[in-house]
Amino acid sequence: MDEELTEGYDEPCAQCGAVCWALSDGLQFFCKNCHNVIERTQAVVDVSTFILNNKISSISSGSRKKTGREGGREWMICEGFQIVLKHQAEALVGLGVCPQFKTDVLWDFWKRYLQNTRQAYTRAPVSSSTNPVDLTSESEADFLFLSEQSDQSEPISASGYVSSTGHSSDGKSSVCSGSLDAECYFRPKNRKSLHLMNMPRTLALCHLALLWLREAITLADLLRLVSKRLVPYITVYEEFPEEMKFFGRDAMIFRVETIPSYRKVHREALQMAEVLQLPAFPSVTSDCLLHPALLSLRYLMDANLPDELHLLVRKVIEKTAMEKDFFLTFNPSVRKSTLLCYDLQAAALIIVTMKLLFRLDDHVEWKLSRKANEKGNGQGKKKMTKQDSSMFSLRTWYMIVNPALERARKREELFEARRQWKPKKLIIPAMKHRTVVLKRRRVVEQLQSSFRTLSGSVPEQQQPSSTSNFQFLWGQEEDADGPSLHHKRLSYVLEKRGKDKRLVNQKYWHTDLRRCRERGSSCQLRGKTGLEVL
Repeated sequence: MDEELTEGYDEPCAQCGAVCWALSDGLQFFCKNCHNVIERTQAVVDVSTFILNNKISSISSGSRKKTGREGGREWMICEGFQIVLKHQAEALVGLGVCPQFKTDVLWDFWKRYLQNTRQAYTRAPVSSSTNPVDLTSESEADFLFLSEQSDQSEPISASGYVSSTGHSSDGKSSVCSGSLDAECYFRPKNRKSLHLMNMPRTLALCHLALLWLREAITLADLLRLVSKRLVPYITVYEEFPEEMKFFGRDAMIFRVETIPSYRKVHREALQMAEVLQLPAFPSVTSDCLLHPALLSLRYLMDANLPDELHLLVRKVIEKTAMEKDFFLTFNPSVRKSTLLCYDLQAAALIIVTMKLLFRLDDHVEWKLSRKANEKGNGQGKKKMTKQDSSMFSLRTWYMIVNPALERARKREELFEARRQWKPKKLIIPAMKHRTVVLKRRRVVEQLQSSFRTLSGSVPEQQQPSSTSNFQFLWGQEEDADGPSLHHKRLSYVLEKRGKDKRLVNQKYWHTDLRRCRERGSSCQLRGKTGLEVL
């Protein structure tokens, strides 16, 4: 655009000698290389170029009113969140989630949210100071049409028509943001009563949709994918179409600089389930990967713990009745329903089982480790060999896993340090500061280019992040994190008494453990020994 307006002026810059001119908002020429402003202004337009059939078209010389939505169209905040959900769903489908996640489940949840909050698909939309979204659906065909429209680049329309100038048809467009209703999202009363959307709730919706499909992606996995930028979240607003002008308060809604915590997303998922008024979720059966038996097996393999430990974990699951469908299935229609943290539950089962076996009081586990080493090397009469060392030693496990964790932590810190956090898309706080912001960005880009040229450095390309659910690789491979301990045995922690096998450790140690004096208490492990549990 600047080249067309400055065409014909090829005088070199007096300071740097470059011929690279552009026009400012005041129609003054400035050098894009050194930002030197000269006295020359835009040349008078030759009206002869507009002569058609010997008639001169009139050119208005009056001042044109500047708007924050020039060249764009009207849009609502819910349209922006729909685009965010669309890109998050496409990323998850690309990672292996079934296609029904996007086309059926998540899209139905989003339509239900818009309808229950009276933002769309209703004849009585919520009243606000701006134009409400009225996307009333008369039949199932309308739903299918909107579903097809969501798969395209165009989001759902927020008003009856779009004016050619980009102004609101009723003259109520916001001057503090590019959207029409951004101001409504900053009223505390509206946020609570209308259950307005926010960025953590997009992850909560994705989490609910994954649970509905019983996918093997837990909430911790979802947040890890977001942290590795495999699921868009931090700078997802850069995917907005150009006609959706994004500035001012819009940035305060869609721009996030941190990833929400596990507890926050879990709490938002519970609230969204209440708002959506969802029925009972599909049952978490024994063949579902979210079942604690299968999920604990995955964590045991990733933690390099012996396979025999999984049998004892399953016994703890049976004793505590955690394998029942009614306990594992989420039913929002029931009052005070609980949304289980399946990943935390599986990890807790492993920890409880290890405490039953080794007590983990910083004394018994080391004593049992010495016992395992004595059995492995033949009561100390000969040196330990790979064939003889079949007993699992907690000390050996710690010496292998702890350095691997430190290396993984350093790799993550290095990855975070090298990551480009600054967004590519420029955010303008207000249209009156647009010129200053653009000039600062041009100066920064020029300085970066100059330093890169002088130093001769090339930007490092980040290696693609792993999409596997397993964080470590144990075995004899070259890139393995350490030797595998999956084949180790746990026979030394069990002793045979008659026909039954009992645990060598007879106590369950916990710092806050108190004897339960209430009759009929629901706690399963409080006050019990390892013998009584297993």
